[in-house]
Amino acid sequence: MKRVFASFLLLVAPLAVFGQQSSQDEAEKLRQQLKEIEKRLQKVEKQAAQDRIRFGGDYRFEAHSIAATIPDYYDGMALQAGLVNTMFYYGATGQLPTSPAAVQQFIASHYGDYLYFTNSLTFDQLKSAMASFPPQMQQQLMMMLLPGAYRHGYDADNSLMYTNRLRLTMDADVAENVTFSGRLAMYKTWGDSTAVQVFNGQANSFSIDGNTVGVPNSDILRVERAYFTWNNIAGLPLYLSIGRRPSTGGPPMNLRKGELRGGTPMGSLIDFQFDGITVGYHLGEHSTLRFCYGRGYESGFGNGEVLKQPADRLEDADFFGINWDVYSDDNTLLQTTVARAFNITDGFNGLIVLPANPLTGQPVNAPVVMRFTPSANLGDMDIAGVLLKRKDGPFDWFLNVNYVKSHPDPVTTPFGGLFSDPFEVPKSHSGSMWYLGGRYTFNNDHTMVGLEYNHGSKYWFNFTPAQDDIFAPKTAARGDVAEAYLIHQLAKRFFVRLGVINYQYDYSGSSWHLGAPKKLDSKPILGFPTYDDATVVTLSMTARF
Repeated sequence: MKRVFASFLLLVAPLAVFGQQSSQDEAEKLRQQLKEIEKRLQKVEKQAAQDRIRFGGDYRFEAHSIAATIPDYYDGMALQAGLVNTMFYYGATGQLPTSPAAVQQFIASHYGDYLYFTNSLTFDQLKSAMASFPPQMQQQLMMMLLPGAYRHGYDADNSLMYTNRLRLTMDADVAENVTFSGRLAMYKTWGDSTAVQVFNGQANSFSIDGNTVGVPNSDILRVERAYFTWNNIAGLPLYLSIGRRPSTGGPPMNLRKGELRGGTPMGSLIDFQFDGITVGYHLGEHSTLRFCYGRGYESGFGNGEVLKQPADRLEDADFFGINWDVYSDDNTLLQTTVARAFNITDGFNGLIVLPANPLTGQPVNAPVVMRFTPSANLGDMDIAGVLLKRKDGPFDWFLNVNYVKSHPDPVTTPFGGLFSDPFEVPKSHSGSMWYLGGRYTFNNDHTMVGLEYNHGSKYWFNFTPAQDDIFAPKTAARGDVAEAYLIHQLAKRFFVRLGVINYQYDYSGSSWHLGAPKKLDSKPILGFPTYDDATVVTLSMTARF
């Protein structure tokens, strides 16, 4: 029996081993097949994802050389400090001082009282005190303080500055008739990623929601655009688009950059990152009418409004406008933009380093980063413009005329009111701007040369803090600006650009709706120094992908 059993084992054992080996082979074969299927699925999913989202972008290096001058002026902050100090002296002694030195001696001997006075001072108290002085006394006071506030003009050059800009674009077909578009952007100067500049009176030294990637800021990649568009609503040529809008780089500003139209509104009126809604209707193959809404300041979140009584809270700042491509095809664009901004505030939420207290005029000795929150609604502002842009063979050209009108409330703050100084009663003013340019393309479309010129009047103002100019938005100038440039394609999607811009400012306050414009050759009183002329040479190299 044992022999039979042993023989059986000898017979079965190889079969068992063979069967086990066969099972392992099958399992291994199955695993290989699963891996192959998994790879195919991953490839399909990757392809599907790539089909859903299309990525692109560009990187730009720029080198800038700036030669600028500041004209003779009276330092408004120093003058403000002198007024406040004199108020303290007058309140304690009942008489005007004989000299600024007498005020300083009095402050030194009563410094504790002086600190209490300046810390508790309000702008309304300051205005009331100034209004209580008879004109003769005001003149006497100014004659005493002005000499100490005088500043000789000086150069404000920057021989060489470099910047990096990275933009990543994405588009997706979400569903039938629904699309998504977005753009992330980073823009910085070499050697700085602080994201906050020391305020120097220029609009590009104040970081707000409207210009976070429009002026050099930091190495932070920010959301410049993110919006969906719902087309063919109810079977009509009607669409709805909501989100952070494509509101920068609009025509004709794209021409001088050698780019396609980058934004919807006219770029010489609105070049401002904002969140909003557009309802559009295609009137025909070559005409689109758009109704646009946006919010520039949200009062009810993040500003401590709950801590205030309802009567003391600010209104939201909104705008509503019409943007009509009257006719648009490959060779012609006739466009008009009309808009009103409601309840404009004395600035927008942002981060800032203030060198001086705008109420007391006293210097802020430490570079303190602070959140700036508006303190008042100042009124409404109307803007309107017409643009004709043409392509005739190798020559592109455009004509553009714009208009602005203020509707102020009788409100001022330490920064002023709509087109008025802090101690004035604001009045309605209007301004205008005209702009023309041309570009010639040759060398088998590899090279372009262009010339542009624009002029802004005394009360000209537009919403262009994100305009792609390193020195200042050129279309915001209250004066004359001339630009010449050359763009050459070095390789496919690789470009070099050399540009020169000359600014000749006539009035102060370009880019600002606050403060009264002042003739710059009249030794004006300025809250902050401003340029009267500047020349900017810029070399750019851009890789698009």
